[in-house]
Amino acid sequence: MQFRARILGAAAGGGLPQWNCGCENCRLARAGEIPSQTQSSLAVSADGENWAILNASPDIRAQLAATHELHPTGLRDMPLRSVLLTNGDIDHVAGLLTLREMQPFTLFATSGIHEVLAENPIFSALNPSVVTRANVALEAPAEIVPGLTATLFAVPGKVPLYMEGETVETDLVGEQTVGVELKTDTETVFYIPGCALLNDALRQRLRGASLIFFDGTLWRDDEMVRAGLGQKTGKRMGHISMSGEDGSIAAFAGLEIGRKVFVHMNNTNPVLRPGSEERRAAENAGWIIGQDGMEVTA
Repeated sequence: MQFRARILGAAAGGGLPQWNCGCENCRLARAGEIPSQTQSSLAVSADGENWAILNASPDIRAQLAATHELHPTGLRDMPLRSVLLTNGDIDHVAGLLTLREMQPFTLFATSGIHEVLAENPIFSALNPSVVTRANVALEAPAEIVPGLTATLFAVPGKVPLYMEGETVETDLVGEQTVGVELKTDTETVFYIPGCALLNDALRQRLRGASLIFFDGTLWRDDEMVRAGLGQKTGKRMGHISMSGEDGSIAAFAGLEIGRKVFVHMNNTNPVLRPGSEERRAAENAGWIIGQDGMEVTA
């Protein structure tokens, strides 16, 4: 079996262009001068026939329509077997409401994330007699499709925006933000669309992996502040930036990872412009800039 991944959405929440944004990237995307991107989601398979989706973005209907591997094979026969959530962010769970048409699949998440969904009655639209909710404990492997196991592990992050209180901890380590270790019989792949920092434990875990999809939200920590689009830095939002001494490009240096792909990129990130200096810098450092529809194998 060979691991296959299809990037359904490469952008962070809001996508590219974001509906209410007039930044340079959004203007270029509306003009068709750079590719538009939908919100963060990844489809994975070990056999090319049975697929799992990692995070259900609000754009999931269009993403499924654009991905022939996920089209129905009969009247109600689907290659989609499961959905796995890495946190409770709106851009990772809102798409579940699109998957409510009495289609059987298994919904994998930590008990903490399942509790977040259970507290909002709208998610009961996923009929529990049809959609199986599977609690996954941290560090406990679970087979999400035939031949592919997923192990959830804590990464530094924060609670979803709608759960923030007066005091916000952005480097919490627990069930609220997780990474996914995906294993076939020959390959190890990681999916970490949200991460506040690369600590020593995480660096050791990722060392030598075949392939990693990693948080590429911002190029620089104060990117949105400089653009006049908000007052939050990347660190305040719970995301490590790509560049700088404490950025992800520097943190991954020397980890001997086969292929490195940035996903979950904010609409302001200059790497989304194919001709930008930042894009060249990331690619020269060995990174692939994810795009909607891109297929990646380990």
